[in-house]
Amino acid sequence: MKKKILSLLLCMMMVASLAVGCGTKTENTQTNETSNGSNGEVTLTLWSIATESDAFHPAYTKAIADFEAANPGVKIVHETFENQSYKTKIKSAVAANELPDIFYTWGGGFSKPFVESGKVLALDDYFTEYKDELPEAALTNVKFDGKLYGSTYTTPLSAIFYNKKMFEENGVKVPTNWDEFIAACKTFKEKGITPIGISAKDAWVIAMTHDNLVLKSAGPEKVAAALTKSGQTYNDPDFIAASAKLRELIDMGAYSEGSAGLSNDEASAMFYNGDVAMFITGSWMAGSLQTDPENPEDFDVFPFPAVGGNGKATDFMGGATDSFMVNASTPNPDIAAKAAFELARSISKYAYLDGAGVAAWKVDYDDSSVNPITKKIAGFASEATSFTIWYDTLMEAEDAGEYLALLQELYMGNISPEDFAAAMANQLEQ
Repeated sequence: MKKKILSLLLCMMMVASLAVGCGTKTENTQTNETSNGSNGEVTLTLWSIATESDAFHPAYTKAIADFEAANPGVKIVHETFENQSYKTKIKSAVAANELPDIFYTWGGGFSKPFVESGKVLALDDYFTEYKDELPEAALTNVKFDGKLYGSTYTTPLSAIFYNKKMFEENGVKVPTNWDEFIAACKTFKEKGITPIGISAKDAWVIAMTHDNLVLKSAGPEKVAAALTKSGQTYNDPDFIAASAKLRELIDMGAYSEGSAGLSNDEASAMFYNGDVAMFITGSWMAGSLQTDPENPEDFDVFPFPAVGGNGKATDFMGGATDSFMVNASTPNPDIAAKAAFELARSISKYAYLDGAGVAAWKVDYDDSSVNPITKKIAGFASEATSFTIWYDTLMEAEDAGEYLALLQELYMGNISPEDFAAAMANQLEQ
């Protein structure tokens, strides 16, 4: 009987030993696999606004191909969305815990709630490998409470793109101050030419002009203090004066007719086709100017002029805000973080070479082929006395949404500059 019991115990021990062995084997296999499949295959989903019509789309495509080639077994699925609708989508994805592995976003106040909600992976430990190639200064807007949450790739800024052929044919000189800018608009109007293209349907396009006017009227310190609720009221003479200058342009007929129904792509196409003389937008237009117009050599760029306030001509709206962040719940944090940095590095390079943006990463490659407009913008950036990120990025998301809605009302003439300033002050004081 004792032998039978001993035999039974030995048998049970062998079964337990086999079970442990099998468990160890399974665990090791899982470390080499992912939730996406076997044989070490990893699929990462990336969201961005680099649609096929966007100047950054070719850079994204090349960067993804490079990363996949350098990391066999890793596949990146790139899903793109239109700028304005993406802002709503990404906020909804955060709230619903449905973020992709890697997502494009804007630094500053726009992404602050995402970080505070715990939905974004801190990247400090991963950044050490890239710190010699990406300056700390380029990461200011993706740091929160001293920790790094994003990887930037470009230093965009606002500027005024113009058709130099139209300027020359109509005897218009490039403006260096507000009075000269108004004079240029009047000359074009007198000759039956629409001075400036704009989309009032996409409110951020109006903001490209309005933000610059406020910066040049109030100066960077007052703007930052007002928008970040740091003791400066928006209901201030400098802010009201800036909105009044926007109304001056609208009232004199400086903008395209039917702008309320035009998207940014449609309004930009009018500029490329020579239907309007100027377009105020971000530096990414430099890339599109090399491919979209029939005669790219007809175009050039100049800084938004000083308007006689506290700001300087060398104070720019913009800065390194375009970023990649990583979902804190991604099943593949290490490879996703690596991709966030390496895609950003490649896009920085390819977008600069394509003329779509000013590189945020170190330029350690031949850039002699970069188009003259992009090089000129890079010169603006190198001589800038300050960068102030755009209103709808610097402000918290709720405030930014109200700002854009109020801006459309101001553009359409439904509220006055004084009403606009009072409403903004009320929103920022809540």
